[in-house]
Amino acid sequence: MKAMIFAAGLGTRLKPLTDNTPKALLPINGKPMLEHVILKLKDAGFHQIVINVHHLGDQIIDFLAANNNFGIQIHISDERDYLLDTGGGIKHAASFLQGNEPFLIHNVDIISNIDLRALYNHHVETNPLATLLVSKRNTSRYLLFNKENKLCGWRNRETGEVKSFYPDFDPNQYNEYAFSGIHVLSPKIFDWMEEWTGKFPIINFYLSICAKTNIHAYADEHLHLIDVGKPETLQVAENFLRESFTPDK
Repeated sequence: MKAMIFAAGLGTRLKPLTDNTPKALLPINGKPMLEHVILKLKDAGFHQIVINVHHLGDQIIDFLAANNNFGIQIHISDERDYLLDTGGGIKHAASFLQGNEPFLIHNVDIISNIDLRALYNHHVETNPLATLLVSKRNTSRYLLFNKENKLCGWRNRETGEVKSFYPDFDPNQYNEYAFSGIHVLSPKIFDWMEEWTGKFPIINFYLSICAKTNIHAYADEHLHLIDVGKPETLQVAENFLRESFTPDK
């Protein structure tokens, strides 16, 4: 099974820790967050992984080489010249991700208790274009889904901004979920991306096509997720990992 890890971010919110170290290599419980995600994917059966790099990308490449790619097949999607955002990053890695089977996307700074294999299997069984792991956690920006868990729009509760390609869209008629940064995509996604070039966010892309195809929610009511985006969340993630997981085999 194939997966992609987004590890190209600038880590702006984690400065000054990321001035000389890429966010992906910041340690949590003595291991870089990238290693935690790689091992979680490997344990779930993903043995072909592509990792995009940008900020201090040489350090990530050297880290993988020093660890023999953790015994799996790892490719680098090089964005060191130009950061392509999430949607552009997926398209840039198309040569690796294309094929006959779905692939999973995982942000490097997300630590969670999600069963990645169960998420992947759910996608295979239901066969939408994309399955987005979501939850009811508090945030300012929400994806909006109908009763069939189909993506229909987006809302920023702080600014009141709403995005949807549905006519006469009333955000109050839809279920609000926070996106996790983990999703499973059909390789058919690249057919929909033909006219999208360069740098673009995957959420904007999803919103532009959701009225014409199936972008579904996978809501896990037991999901415990930490976005390791600020220095104070590093300690939260360390506590979570100590309490939730047994040592790696």
